[in-house]
Amino acid sequence: MLRSILMVMMFLSFLLTACGTGVTPVPPAAIPPPTVTRPPAVNSPTPTATLTSTAEPMPTSVQSFQTGQYRNLFQEYLGHSDAAVKEKIKAAWDQLFYGNDSIERVYYPVGKDAAYIEDIGNGDVRTEGMSYGMMIAVELNKQAEFNRLWKWAVTNMYQTDGPYQGYFAWHCDPDGNTLAANPASDGEEWFVTALLFASARWGDGAGIFNYRDQAQKILDTMLHKNDEDNGIATNMFDPTSKQVVFVPSGRNSTFSDPSYHLPAYYELWARAARKENAFWTEAAQASRALFHAAANPQTGLMPDYTNFDGTPADPADHKDFRYDAWRTLSNVAVDYAWFGVDPWQAQQSNRVLTFLASQGPDSYPNQFSLEGKPLSSDHSTGLVAMAAVAALAAGEETGKPFVEALWNTKIPSGQWRYYDGLLYLLGLLHVSGEFQIYLPGG
Repeated sequence: MLRSILMVMMFLSFLLTACGTGVTPVPPAAIPPPTVTRPPAVNSPTPTATLTSTAEPMPTSVQSFQTGQYRNLFQEYLGHSDAAVKEKIKAAWDQLFYGNDSIERVYYPVGKDAAYIEDIGNGDVRTEGMSYGMMIAVELNKQAEFNRLWKWAVTNMYQTDGPYQGYFAWHCDPDGNTLAANPASDGEEWFVTALLFASARWGDGAGIFNYRDQAQKILDTMLHKNDEDNGIATNMFDPTSKQVVFVPSGRNSTFSDPSYHLPAYYELWARAARKENAFWTEAAQASRALFHAAANPQTGLMPDYTNFDGTPADPADHKDFRYDAWRTLSNVAVDYAWFGVDPWQAQQSNRVLTFLASQGPDSYPNQFSLEGKPLSSDHSTGLVAMAAVAALAAGEETGKPFVEALWNTKIPSGQWRYYDGLLYLLGLLHVSGEFQIYLPGG
């Protein structure tokens, strides 16, 4: 009987792997990871200028956390008015949250007080998208939408018992049925930061809308799941390396995903958490070191998955720069723009943008080997957006064409509008200076 079950599982694994690129957390048992496809080609305008080398003078970070000032590159580089920038952001919000049900929106209200964000291409709801949606809502001062998303996440994704108690199931179907109980670490990270921003911007309510208390509960679970010793779930941050793990369970807790590393957020947690603040400072430092180790010294590209020493981690197809890794461009640049403590981040941003431009500034592929061999012919809006965010830490001559490309790119629609669309809107907020820090206690 057991042999038959294993044979069926192996056959299903083959079928799933043949369908596309797997980029999702793997359950703790010996079950092959599900296949998840990301956006294919997107016909969007991109830079037309040839970029300079990393020898270009590095920008001086405005250190937004200290100054309260955020660069608006659409205005600074392209001369667009404040009104035009706000209108572009509003158009993206209106379409992705309230556009046509079939081809435009990703946000779907449920009843009187809940809503979910759907990955249209894969037909599920993920903590990734839910937490991105909450962050977009708090940045745009949309408390009603924020509360709806949080209500749906707590009701349908939060684990109230079992080994993952205190974590969120990484994906459900749109009816709220759990598809996989194990968490994906980035969802919790974005939930925490969005909740802290909501606490500072709107004040705390009661129950699940006491935003700061809810954020602290998640932080406590992140650092103390090992205390339960339940044989399945682990801490979300490795206690030795101080790095976020890919999935807090089994083998998947022994390596990381560079796109999950958010040192700018950890710096904020170090100031806003009610306990263990020193750990979050160390986590920020560990993530910055991981970026150094993971980035290819010539191309600046990072892989989807890495070991804690920065070397690429299995499975083999995630040792390359693929869909997850797009977000490393933003994570590095935002840390530089907000805190400005690591000059290497400016060099890195120049390096990776120079490489992308060398691959065809109007058509660079969305996947590469770390050495720069194209692994796709597709050009995607999500990567266009993350490259524009990298301009916050790059020199003007290097970054300006990517800022212009994002400005000229259409709002994603159609089957793959979820990942491309959310990264597009997050990119607009960062590049316009509208993605700002709201921290409890000032």
